[in-house]
Amino acid sequence: MHGTPHTVADVMTRTVVAVLAGTVFKDLVKTMDRWRVSALPVVDGDHRVLGVVSEADLLPKEEFRDGDPDRYARLRRLSDLAKAGARTAEELMTAPAVTVRADEPLPCAARIMARCRVKRLPVVDADGVLKGVVSRSDLLKVFLRDDEDIANEVRHQVVAFLFPDPEEPIRVVARDGVVTLTGRVPDTSIVPVVARLVRAVEGVVDVDCALLGPPRRPDLDADLPEAPPTDDPAEERTVAPDGCSS
Repeated sequence: MHGTPHTVADVMTRTVVAVLAGTVFKDLVKTMDRWRVSALPVVDGDHRVLGVVSEADLLPKEEFRDGDPDRYARLRRLSDLAKAGARTAEELMTAPAVTVRADEPLPCAARIMARCRVKRLPVVDADGVLKGVVSRSDLLKVFLRDDEDIANEVRHQVVAFLFPDPEEPIRVVARDGVVTLTGRVPDTSIVPVVARLVRAVEGVVDVDCALLGPPRRPDLDADLPEAPPTDDPAEERTVAPDGCSS
């Protein structure tokens, strides 16, 4: 129903600086400084991603440089202590690497970043070969989409699909990424579905769904008096000609 959503391949950075497993510590620091990056994918000879080495992996070397670790560090930070003595990318990297496929939709990449608490992901193909890197800022590019483009997609891909023959037009307005829908729909039970589909349109920040149900039709017999109840025989009376009841 919707237009083809963007994938990771649409927003990723294709020029990627990567290092081999045997890259030494000082060369890792130099590479990060030269390219102004805080993490580097580690690849094998076929460019398959083996892991990722980040600034956090390098810091234990400085942290434990001027003294022996205390008892707490020795017991609780064995991994950091090992990295403090590491010399190569292979010894320092976090493995296996958290990656994302190039053909995955953007929400998938966002969920991986949030779940794994990382700022960027190496992008790989089906064989695990490095194709690029995607960052948080890359995923936010969809919110640069023009408001009128968003409104047009909502009109043609959501409203026209759910309400092909509306009794009256449904108005769609987008402002700063917030989509507002007004008008009447034949069944208000579908309103949550409308809101969910609109929210799924790329670039939508939020949805104000002010759709109403059909107008109430007046009762055709509204002016007729209600008949009094006569179910109880005790309530029935016969009026005699002299005005007395019997």
